[in-house]
This record gives sequence, structure tokens and C-alpha cells, in this order.
Amino acid sequence: MCNKHTRIVIFFSFIFFKITLYATEPVPLSQNLAIQKIKPAAEQSRQNGSIFRSSIGMEQDQNILEALSINGIKLEWHGKQGVELSIYGRDAPLTQQYIKQYTSPAGLLWLQTVLARGKPYLPFIRNEIEAMNLPPELAYLPVIESAFLPSAVSRSGAVGLWQFMKNSIGGYGMVIDEWRDDRRDFIKSTRGALRKLKDNYLYFNDWALALAAYNAGLGAVQRAVQKAGIRDYWVLSEKQYLKQETIHYVPKFLAIASILANPGKYGLEVDWNEPPVLEQIPVGRMADLKLIEEKAGIGKGLLKTLNPELFYGITPSDPKYQLKIPAEYKEAVQAILTKTDEPLVLYYYHTIHSGDTLSALSRHYGVSVEQIKQANPGIQERYLQLGSKIKIPALKNVGPYERQSIAATSIAFEGTHVVQKGETLWSIALAYDVDPEVLATANGLSLSSLLREGSKLKTPIKKVETQ
Repeated sequence: MCNKHTRIVIFFSFIFFKITLYATEPVPLSQNLAIQKIKPAAEQSRQNGSIFRSSIGMEQDQNILEALSINGIKLEWHGKQGVELSIYGRDAPLTQQYIKQYTSPAGLLWLQTVLARGKPYLPFIRNEIEAMNLPPELAYLPVIESAFLPSAVSRSGAVGLWQFMKNSIGGYGMVIDEWRDDRRDFIKSTRGALRKLKDNYLYFNDWALALAAYNAGLGAVQRAVQKAGIRDYWVLSEKQYLKQETIHYVPKFLAIASILANPGKYGLEVDWNEPPVLEQIPVGRMADLKLIEEKAGIGKGLLKTLNPELFYGITPSDPKYQLKIPAEYKEAVQAILTKTDEPLVLYYYHTIHSGDTLSALSRHYGVSVEQIKQANPGIQERYLQLGSKIKIPALKNVGPYERQSIAATSIAFEGTHVVQKGETLWSIALAYDVDPEVLATANGLSLSSLLREGSKLKTPIKKVETQ
């Protein structure tokens, strides 16, 4: 029988099952009087950003309306009761076409796999949606964005569950640096994506257009609306004011959301087991996830699975960074992190020799210059001290560093120096204007060799070069 650690590792390893996936400042629409406002006939009222739809009119029982609202739907609605979409467009021909496609045997099998993969994220996503008063079906937008793969990368370079481009994360609480790409962080990317969607909705006052803007960009949809003089996604699509990808984007999403919001209706199995509860804890220093797992007794690879934003499985020194861990290990991990005298990162220790540069070291050890600087606060590339030791994060297994031999063809060691009390290779090298490593090599010594008073060293005599 599997132990608890093994079950957790197996559960979260679902996440990494890989599949192939397919400018200007906008002018507020309220200032454009030429734009015709069309309200879909099936849309009855709005409250807190939610749309209520009814086939029997507003005079129906209020309790039924509340069952369709965001705040009226309990967080455990998923799979336990049928939920009508609150975003208009389920009956559109293209949406129905996608419903037919995804309810085919192959389509349902794919959705079943993706739904299982999204299980660790859906409870958090639904909580965030509830807190922000957004339509509940937005929880399924990652299905068409990434198939719930935090490691997903599109052909255009979009990354993560919610497929953010590098130039679209500004203002949404995500960071990309030497150590991490927060677009892969399901917590930060979810919050950023929902804020972006809500911003789009506040701009257009229409969820279909807000979704279209998430796909094509706010500016592109705003220009289409202004060009057409109408603010209706379905009319814009019919008249080809939007690009083909965006024309299919909203119907595809609505089809998938319609199926997954009512899984029992389509024969999809729902896993009722709750995923492990997660905690976020500040780390405050660089730490190798493998070492934390080993010391805390966490299943191998689990922390990397929970924190796929970390490029090397090493936390950044950023004090704001928070590590996601299973709640049951919180105390154990915190106890490890409080032992500041215990290193949690594996390093190579490199002794600086003449001619060494941070750029050359970065190429050999497979790290960036910035990463070396972060591991050695205060280090200055132009003033590397010969003989000093620096730490280099062991992100890769590499062999010994091989430096180019120092040529001394213009120097002849034909002189002699008698070592005086207190002299070192460094001071003698300065006196004879020669590199200390060259002086040591010429005398069969190393930079760390101790000199005996009265011993003799070969010293250089500079040759006069003839023209």
C-alpha cells in the first residue's frame, strides 16, 4: 500500500503530463457616442458583475435567480448540481458546434483528463472568482488556454495556466527574473488573470467582449468596436470585425464551460476527493527544494511540482517570495528555514586566479553573472580579489574550471630575489610588476605557498623589445 508521501507525489505528478497545445491607450467606450449599445435579449439584470439569465422573465422566484448568481452559488457547486452559464452565448451556432465536438467520445476523454489535471487548482480558482464576484464559469478558461498545464508554452511565447505574455504581466503582481517566472505560479497567475478579465469587463460592460479582449488584446477589440459602431461580440464575429482565432475563442470557451459545469449530464466522472491543502510560507533566502524535501521528509519532486515557477528548483533571495507546500509540512519546513546557519543551497567554491572574470565563470558553471552576484553580495566584477573564494550556485554538474594558460613570452625570469621577513608572493609580484600567479608558476609554487625568509625566487627581467 502506498504511504501518504507517495500518494501526494502521484497526485501532483498529474500536472506535468504533457500535451501539445494549440499600444495605444484605449479610449473609454463611454466617451464614444457613436457606438450603438445592444443588450442581449436573454440578459435580464446585472449585480456585482454577474449576469442573470432566465427563460421565463424577471417575475420568476428570486431564489432561482440567486441560484444563478455568483454569491448564491456555493463553492462546492462543481459537479454537484447543474449550473447555467451566466455569460450569454451558449445557444449560438458556433458554441453548439463546439459542444458537439467536445461531447464526442474522444472529446469527453480529453476533457476528463484535463479536468483531473485541473483538480489541484480549481478550488483556489473558484474561491478567487467568488471573492471577486465574477462569473463562475471563468474557472474553466485555463482549459482552452493551457489544458491546466502550468508549464504550457504557446507558439507565441505565452506561458502558464492563463497564458500570459511577458509584456502583459505589468500591474498584475507577477515577476520574471533570473530565478523564476511567476506566469507559471498558479496562485499569482490566477489572481492576475482574473483581475485582467475584470478590468476588461469594466471597460466593455460585456463578458463576451471581455473574453475576446483577453484573447486578442483590449486595443484590438476596442478598435473593432469603434470600427463597427456596435458593442456586441456576436455581431462583431458575424461581420468578421474580429480575427478568426477570437471569433472561435468565446464559443469554444462557452462550450467547454457548459460541459464541465454540468459534468454528470455528459457522463464525466467527478473526483470527490479533496486535493491536499496548501500553505504559502516566506523563505527569505536561497534554498534548494531538494534539500528541503530531504530534511522535511517530503516526497521527492513534490515541491518542484507545486512551485513550477522556479527555473532551477532554488528559491530566490527576494524576501517577498513565498513557497507553496502541503499544509501538513508547514512546521517542519519552517523549522528548517529558521536555521540560518545551515546552508540550503549547494555551491561550487571557486578561488579567483589572474584572468578570471565573472562572465567566463558564468559560462563554465552554467549560471548567469547576476546569479553569481546574488550569491556573493558586494562582489564587483572589475575588482575581483586574487586568491579570494566565491560561491557559485551548483545548478549543473560541471567539471573543474579550466582557464587559459597565461603567456609570459615577453618576460624572462633571469633575476633573483632573496625573500625578506614578512614578504609574500603578492608583495614581491607588485615589486617586480608581474602577475602573482605567473611569479608563483615560474618558481614551482602556488598562490597559497608560504615563503621562507632567506629563500631565493626567480624574478623577471623585462626584455627591451626592438622595433
